[in-house]
Amino acid sequence: MQQQQYSDNPYEASNFESVAHAGSSERADFILKTYLHLAAAVAAFVGIEFALLSLPNIDELVMSMIGGRWSWLIVLGAFMLVSHVANRWAQSSTSLGMQYAGLSLYVVAEAIIFVPLLYIASAYGGDDVIPTAALITGIMFGGLTAVVFLTRKDFSFLRGALMLGGFAAMGLIVCGICFGFELGNIFTVFMIVLASGYILYSTSNIMLHYRVGQHVAASLALFASVALLFWYILQLLMSRE
Repeated sequence: MQQQQYSDNPYEASNFESVAHAGSSERADFILKTYLHLAAAVAAFVGIEFALLSLPNIDELVMSMIGGRWSWLIVLGAFMLVSHVANRWAQSSTSLGMQYAGLSLYVVAEAIIFVPLLYIASAYGGDDVIPTAALITGIMFGGLTAVVFLTRKDFSFLRGALMLGGFAAMGLIVCGICFGFELGNIFTVFMIVLASGYILYSTSNIMLHYRVGQHVAASLALFASVALLFWYILQLLMSRE
């Protein structure tokens, strides 16, 4: 799964005050709102996922998404399109309602695309695999966040490498679907490293580059990175079962 959005940092505009140049109280308020919205997005994701996996015909939904070689490719394409729209809405500088609509749309899309993986994990991966993946994801996210906040390093230089890695990953995923070969654990580890880079990049942007008031867009960027990290940690754990 590849989902990170690449834009030319629309929050870095000379006619808007970035977080780095805001007062300490404004900066603290922005960071607090960002992580509160991230927590709300994660909670909404869990709730939606629970509801979807509780549907009486969930197995039929899963088969319709991954039952054929091209069905999953269509699902991924639709997800990428929805992700692009949601990201654009969340970056709106004129409408707070549009920002929330973008974040909500993205969380729903993320929950839907996770259905096959979580269904398979719950059915065949054992009772502990999903909680363990969630715990590892939380620990890694906390550690990466601490690195940025303690060092105050600007990781925006990672943007080019993340873009290149993201496009390469998407190309491999599409080739794997089209030609029917497994990408293996090496690719999974690469994606975990890539997701970790996204978290460093997004967190440093939250500290330094977002405009004051763009906490919704910032929380979406973090949520996308955390979801990507969780996806591949869960896959890695399942491969060991």
